[in-house]
Amino acid sequence: MKETNMRTLRQAGTAAALVVLCWSGAAAAAETLHVYGPGGPLPAVKEAAAAYGKQAGVTVDVVGGPTPAWIDRAKADGDVIYSGAETMMTDFANALPGVLDPATVTPLYLRPSSILVRPGNPKHIAGFADLLKPGHRVLVVNGSGQGGLWEDMAGRTGRISDVKALRANIVAFAKNSAEAKKAWTDDTSIDAWIIWDIWQVANPTIADAVPVEPEYRIYRDTGVALTAAGEKKPEAKAFAEFLASPSGQAIFERWGWTAPR
Repeated sequence: MKETNMRTLRQAGTAAALVVLCWSGAAAAAETLHVYGPGGPLPAVKEAAAAYGKQAGVTVDVVGGPTPAWIDRAKADGDVIYSGAETMMTDFANALPGVLDPATVTPLYLRPSSILVRPGNPKHIAGFADLLKPGHRVLVVNGSGQGGLWEDMAGRTGRISDVKALRANIVAFAKNSAEAKKAWTDDTSIDAWIIWDIWQVANPTIADAVPVEPEYRIYRDTGVALTAAGEKKPEAKAFAEFLASPSGQAIFERWGWTAPR
C-alpha cells in the first residue's frame, strides 16, 4: 500500500511538473514584442510585424506616431525601436538612455523627399524649382526627422537666393508629419507640402506626388534598434533581422521605400 501511494505521488508530481512546463512554454510563446517609432514608416512596419508574427507565431504590437505619444511606454516595455532618420534615431538614443542600445542601430531603407500637391495638381507644380516662384503657399515639417529638410533641399545648389525664395513661400512650419497632415487637410489654401514620398503612398486620396529634381532631392532612412530588454529576446532580434530580409524589403518597397544598393 505504501509503495502504491509513493508511486501515485511520484506520478502526480511528474504530471504537475509537465503542467508547469507546458504553461511556461505557452506563456513564453505568447509573449508580446513591443515596437515603437514614428508615423512615417508605420504602415510598412505594421505590415512587416503582421507577416513576421504569423511566421514566428508571436504577437508584435507596433505603436507609431509623434514621439511624446509613446516614449514613456517604450521606456517601460519597449523591445524594438524604429526611426525615420538617422538624426531621429540619435534623438531616441538620447531620450532612452540605458534603454535603447546604440550599438544595435541598423539603417534599413531610404526614401526621397517629395512634393505633395492637391489632387489633380491644380497649380501645375512641376518640381521643386516651381516652389521658388512667388505666389505658392508651401507647408514644411520642421522636426521629427525632417528638421532642416526644406533648407537642405533649397541649399543644395549653393545659391542663397533659392533658400530666400522658398522661405518667403512657406506659410506653415509643422512640428511633425501628423501635425502637417492636419494642416494640409484643414487649410486647402496650401498649394504644396514638402515631405517624404511615402506619405503620398499611405494617403493617396488627399494628395498627388510631384518628384523632386535630382539637384534638390534629399534622402533619409528608416532604421531599427533593440532595447536592453529586446536584446534578451530572440524574437526581437529575429524581427529586426526580418525587417532587413528579402521579405521585409518587399514590404517596404510596396510602401515607397527604396531597395538597398
